[in-house]
Amino acid sequence: MAQQSAHIKKLQAKIFGGQGEAPPVPLADNKDKDAKEDGSKPTRSNTEPLTINIPNPVLTDSSQAGPAPPKLNKPEGAPKEDEKTFRERLMEQLGDQYRGVERFRLDQDGKKEAHWKRWGPYLSDRQWATVREDYSSNGDAWSHFPHEHARSRVYRWGEDGLGGISDNHQRLCFGLSLWNGQDRILKERLFGVTGHQGNHGEDVKELYYYLDSTPTHSYMKFLYKYPQKAFPYEELVRENVNRDREVAEFEILDTDAFAEDRYWDVFMEYAKDEQDPDGVYVRITAYNRGPDPATLHIIPQLWFPNTWSWSENPPPKPHMSAVGENVIKTVHPTLGKYNLYCLPSPPSVDNQGQIEMGPNGEVEAVEPELLFTENNTNYNRLYGGDEPGFFKTRIRSTYASQCLPEDSPDVDEELGPRTPFPTGPSFVNPEKKGTKAAAHYVFKNVPPEGGCVVVRLKLTPHSPAEDPSIVDECIFDDNVEERREEGNEFYSGLITGPTSDDLRQIMRQAMGGMLWTKQYYQFIQKDWLKGDSAQPPPPPERKWVRNKDWKHLHIADILSMPDKWEYPFFAAWDTAFHCIPLAIVDPAFAKKQLDLLTREWYMKPDGQIPAYEWNFGDVNPPVHAWATFRIFKIERKVYGREDLSFLERVFQKLLLNFTWWVNRKDTDGNNVFEGGFLGLDNIGVFNRSEALPTGGTLRQADGTSWMAFYCLNMLSIALELAKHNPTYEDIASKFFEHFIFIADAMTYRGQGEDEFSLWSEEDGMYYDAIQFASGHTMPLPVRSLVGLIPLYATLVLEPAVVNRFPGFKKRMEWFIDNRPEMSDRNMANMKARGRGERRLLALASKERLIRILEKMLDEDEFFSEHGIRSLSKKHKDQPWGMDVNGERYEINYWPGDSKSGMFGGNSNWRGPIWLAVNFLLIESLQRFHQFYGDELQVECPTGSGDYMNLVQVAEEIQHRIIHIFGRDMEGKRSTNGGNPKLDHDPHFRDYVWFYEFFHADDGRGLGASHQTGWSGLVAYHILQSGATCRLARTPKSECHYSPSYVSDTIDLQSEYDESKSLLSAHSVADRNTLGDISPDAL
Repeated sequence: MAQQSAHIKKLQAKIFGGQGEAPPVPLADNKDKDAKEDGSKPTRSNTEPLTINIPNPVLTDSSQAGPAPPKLNKPEGAPKEDEKTFRERLMEQLGDQYRGVERFRLDQDGKKEAHWKRWGPYLSDRQWATVREDYSSNGDAWSHFPHEHARSRVYRWGEDGLGGISDNHQRLCFGLSLWNGQDRILKERLFGVTGHQGNHGEDVKELYYYLDSTPTHSYMKFLYKYPQKAFPYEELVRENVNRDREVAEFEILDTDAFAEDRYWDVFMEYAKDEQDPDGVYVRITAYNRGPDPATLHIIPQLWFPNTWSWSENPPPKPHMSAVGENVIKTVHPTLGKYNLYCLPSPPSVDNQGQIEMGPNGEVEAVEPELLFTENNTNYNRLYGGDEPGFFKTRIRSTYASQCLPEDSPDVDEELGPRTPFPTGPSFVNPEKKGTKAAAHYVFKNVPPEGGCVVVRLKLTPHSPAEDPSIVDECIFDDNVEERREEGNEFYSGLITGPTSDDLRQIMRQAMGGMLWTKQYYQFIQKDWLKGDSAQPPPPPERKWVRNKDWKHLHIADILSMPDKWEYPFFAAWDTAFHCIPLAIVDPAFAKKQLDLLTREWYMKPDGQIPAYEWNFGDVNPPVHAWATFRIFKIERKVYGREDLSFLERVFQKLLLNFTWWVNRKDTDGNNVFEGGFLGLDNIGVFNRSEALPTGGTLRQADGTSWMAFYCLNMLSIALELAKHNPTYEDIASKFFEHFIFIADAMTYRGQGEDEFSLWSEEDGMYYDAIQFASGHTMPLPVRSLVGLIPLYATLVLEPAVVNRFPGFKKRMEWFIDNRPEMSDRNMANMKARGRGERRLLALASKERLIRILEKMLDEDEFFSEHGIRSLSKKHKDQPWGMDVNGERYEINYWPGDSKSGMFGGNSNWRGPIWLAVNFLLIESLQRFHQFYGDELQVECPTGSGDYMNLVQVAEEIQHRIIHIFGRDMEGKRSTNGGNPKLDHDPHFRDYVWFYEFFHADDGRGLGASHQTGWSGLVAYHILQSGATCRLARTPKSECHYSPSYVSDTIDLQSEYDESKSLLSAHSVADRNTLGDISPDAL
C-alpha cells in the first residue's frame, strides 16, 4: 500500500503540479489581469499526498443521468462541498425575479449582455455530397464529392464532424475522432449510403443519439456507439445496393458489428462556464460494453475551415500551435485567441471502480500526444499530384510506428491533411503548428463489461491562473454537473402533472435533438455558380443544372435543419414546424428562423420563399403565416411578452409572398391553386410537379385549401396588428374577402356555364381533378391527405373581436348579406352563431366535416393506432389508377417505405404517419370545438359506439402519436420496429430516434432517423396532453381527457376583456393548443 500511495502521489503531482489554494469563482466577473496568456500552468506547492477516488459507473434507466467518469480526488484548496452553486447565488441575487439559470442566460443573450450562443452544435453531420459542394457538370452531388473524398478533401461551404461544435460563424471547429485499431480510417464523421446506393435513397448507417441540450448550449450531451470490429463500410454499401424497394433497408445492426456487444458507448458532454460563454468544457466518457478488454484511441480534433484556397487574394490565414504542456493555441483574425487545454487522463477503471495499475503496481496518467497538420486537400491521394505547402516525406515516422501495431491495416493510401492520425505519409508537422490539430489519447486494454475511460478538455481564451478548472478536474466536473442540473431545472419547469418519467425523457430528448440540429449554413449563389478565382472554373453547363434564378441568395446563418445527415440544408416548410416546439424553449431563435426566410437575401424579389437547395424554386405549402402567429402567441403565453415588431415585419414580407402565390399559382385567376407537389412528394397518381401525361390542368384540393389556410392566418395577424395600428383593419377585411373567393373556387367553372366541384357529394370527400381544355373534368378519387387538408382552413372569431373593429365588422356583414351566392356555399354558414356567439370561418360546413371525420376516424381507412395515415387503407384492396398512352399510373396503399423512385424514393406519402400534417389536423379539430362545443359529437373510432367532442378526438390523436415513442406494457416502443435490442437492452432502451415518418400499421420509424425537426413536435404533444396519456396498447378510460379542454372556465371565457388587451384574433382554441403551460401553472 505504501508503494501504491507513493505512485499515486507521484501521479497527482505530475497532473496538478502540487497543491495550492484555488481562487473562488465569484458571481461578478473578476478576471486576473496579470494572468499569463501563453497557456502555461501555475505552479503549486506539494505538501501532502492526495488520493484517487474513482466512483463506480452507475447504470440507470435515465439517459439524463450521465455515466460517472473516472477522476482524481479533489486537492486541498479546491472549492468545498458546502459552497453555494451559481444557481443558488443567482437565486439569492435575483430574489422574486428568479426564473431559472437558463432563462437568465437566454435573457442575457437576448439583451446582448453575453453571447451565450456563440458556441454551439453548428457543424453538419454531413457536408460531403451536398449541393453546395457539387461542382459537377450534371448536378450529381452524390458522385462528385463522395464519403471517401471527405477525409482528404477540404470543404468549400461548410464543415462536418462527429458530435462537434463551432462558433456561430464557423471560424473554429471542434469534433471527435476515434480509432479502434481495426478500421482503415479514423472514425471522424458519420457514414451512410448515398441516394444512388440506398434502396430507399440516402440513409445514415450509424448509431448515435442527441441526448440533451439547453437552448444556450450551456450543456449538451451526445452519444455515439462505436464498433470494436472494423466498421462494415463495404458490406453496408453492397447489401443496400443489391436490395430493391420492396425490401427493408440493411442497417448496421443487421451486420455483426455489434455482435456480443463488442462496441464502445462514447458520450460527449459540453458545458460552458457559469458566466463566461467563451469557456467550453468538453468531457468524453467511453465505456467498453464488450466481454473482453479492448483498446481505444480517442482523438479530439480542432481545426480552422479552409478559407485560404479559394481566392487569388485570400483573407489572412489563421494558425494554431503547441504552447506550454498539452495546450493548443489558436489565433484567428476575427475570432481572436483561444486555447484548447488537453488534460492528462486517469487510467481506465473497471465496472467496480478499480483503477488500472501498471505492471509494477504503478499508476500513470494517459498523456495526449499533440499532432498538427494543414487543413488542405490531399491532391496526391485524390488526383495523383502534389500541392505546394504539403509535407512530402513518404516514410512512416517513429511516432507512427509507435502508434500503429505491426498487424494494423495498411493505411498509406487512406491518409491526408484532413486526417492528422494515423500518420502513414508524414503529413504531421514536427514543428507542432498548422491549421488543424489533434490530441491523441490511447487507452489500452480497457476492462470489459463497463470499463470506463474519460478525456477532459477545455476550450477557453483564459489561462490557468484565471481558470482553476483547467488544472483541477474536480472543479471541471463540478461545473459540468452544475450545467446539467441547470438543464434539469429548465426542462422540469415545462412539465406539470403526473407525466411519466418515460414521456418526460422523450420530451427532453426531442427538444435536445432539435437544439442539436442547428447548423451553420453558408451559400452565396453568385460565388457558387461562378466558381473561385484560385480554382479551375466549373464546367460551363453547370450553370443550367439548378438554382440559376436565385442569384440574390447570400446565406451565412445558424439555421434549423430537418436532419443534419440526411437533409443537411434548410427546407422552408419544415422550418415552420420546427419553430413551434422551439418557441417554447427559445422563442428568439424560433423567430429568427422565420424572419430570415422572409429577408431580402433569402426571399426572391417577387416574393417566393426558397424551398431547399436541391431546387430552391420548388413550392412548399404556405405555412409561414401560421407559424409566425403561433410563435408570437407562444412567446406571449410562456414568456409574457409580445414581439409586435417581429409580427409586423414578417407580416409585411408575407404580403409579398401571398401576392406571389396569387400571381404564379392561380394561373387562370379563378382562385384555384395548383402549386405542384406541395411537400407531399408521391401522394398523387401522377407527379404533381410535372406536366400531366393526360394533358389538361390539375385542380388541387390541397393547393386551394392551403391558400384558404394562408388567408385566415393573414387575417388573424392583421387583426392582432390592428389593435395598435388601425390601418391593418382594412387589410384584415381584404383577407376575409379573399378567403370567401378561394372557398367559392372549390366549385369551379368549366367551359360555358358548367360548374364542377372538388367536393364529391357521393363519397363525402375532397378530391383533385383534371380539367381538360375541352371543358371536361375528371375527378381523381384517391382518398388521401389531399382530402383532409381542407379542414386546416378554420378560424373562430370571438364576438369581442368583431365588435372591437367596427370597420371590419361592417364589411364582413355587408359581404355576407350581399354576396350570398358565395358566402352560402363551399364553407361553413357564417350567419350561424356558435358557442358564445362566435363566428366560424371554415371551408368545411358542419355536414361536410362530419362526413370527412367518418372516414378520417375509421381504423380501416385513415385512423391508425399511431395517428392519421397519409393515404386511406382502403387503397390496399382497392388501388386506383388509369392507363395513359400505354403506361399504367396507379396509387396503392404502402404503409412503409416508398416503392417508387418519385422524388428520390426516400419518403412516402402513400400511407405512413407524418407528424407535421397530423399536428395541423389536431389544431383544426380544437378550433372546430371552440365553435361547436359539446353539441357536435362524433364516433371515435368510427363504428366503435364511442362518441367524443372534437377536442377529445384531437387529444386521442395526440395520444396515439405519443404512443409511437412511448413504452407499452411490455417495454416496447413502436418506433423501434420490434427490435429487441433497442427495446430491452439497458444501453439502448432509454434512447429514442425521431424518424422522418412512421409505418402506418405498426408505427416503426422510417426515413431519416434523426429528423427531430418536425418529428420533434411530439414534445409539444407531451407538454400539452402527456399527463393524461395512457400507456400504448392499453384501454382508454372514460375520463382520460385533459380538464383544460372541457373546463368551461377556460373554454367559454373570451380572450378579450374590456379591461385587458385583445390577446388574439383567434378564439381560445389557441390557449388549448398549448394546454396549461403558462408561467403561473409551471
